[in-house]
Amino acid sequence: MAHSARPRRSALFMPAANARAMEKAKALPADVIIFDLEDAVAPDAKVGARDQAAAAVRAGGYGAREVVIRVNGLSTPWGGDDIVAVARAAPHAMLVPKVESARAVREIEAALVAAGAPGTMAIWCMLETPRGILDADAIASATPRVGALVMGTSDLTKELHARHTPDRQPLVTSLALCVLAARAAGIAALDGVHLDLADDAGFAAACRQARDLGFDGKTLIHPKQIDAANAAFGPTDAEITWARRVVAAHAEAEAGGRGIVLLDGRLIENLHVDDAHRVIALADLITAAHT
Repeated sequence: MAHSARPRRSALFMPAANARAMEKAKALPADVIIFDLEDAVAPDAKVGARDQAAAAVRAGGYGAREVVIRVNGLSTPWGGDDIVAVARAAPHAMLVPKVESARAVREIEAALVAAGAPGTMAIWCMLETPRGILDADAIASATPRVGALVMGTSDLTKELHARHTPDRQPLVTSLALCVLAARAAGIAALDGVHLDLADDAGFAAACRQARDLGFDGKTLIHPKQIDAANAAFGPTDAEITWARRVVAAHAEAEAGGRGIVLLDGRLIENLHVDDAHRVIALADLITAAHT
């Protein structure tokens, strides 16, 4: 299964029990909308939330945004019925909490297929336990249907008995392992949520750190975080300009039969050209999605 390249700078969780919020999502500049059936929904509202999320996906109206539904775990009373409902609604992807093994992913895929899920629907896996982090590589490559690894940093911090620190140093190893596994499998990697909505500086710092580590984007809990995430994970004008210059300089050198390319005194190698093409492609996708 080939996963489409698309921007995933901002992935906003929306409680599926809140129909008004789900409707509002149609006008938000988030790259991904995640209708949440798990943490954001009380037990007595889960069945209704499931029906609302499925209906919203079928109705559409979300434009170029990627639409994902996060289900409850299979071990819960709602997980099995969630998978059936999601398979029939056919969003772009189903997000599964607390994935800990490749075997679990394959069991989930089998349940999706049995429920009639289209072949294009991806499985996104949340890594939020020590076992999930240690098995990230196997999880990412468990089946071609896996399209993204998503960090669950709040639960992981609790499970590690770690402290919440401004620099997130206790989580750096886990974050890096997530990115390594995703890149090895050729899939997306999304950072976890930032829970303090009043801490704009802390949110910006977490976005910078995640971008430096190689994440494609960040999961969010409020629309006010979208613009900052989009800015942090999208290429800047300067980066786009530089990328275009790199591609042009390399093409000119090749046409002239020169093996060495220098641009502003810097040696340009094939790896730089490949990365420049990636930046340009991402910029073009963002422009196409939001015009």
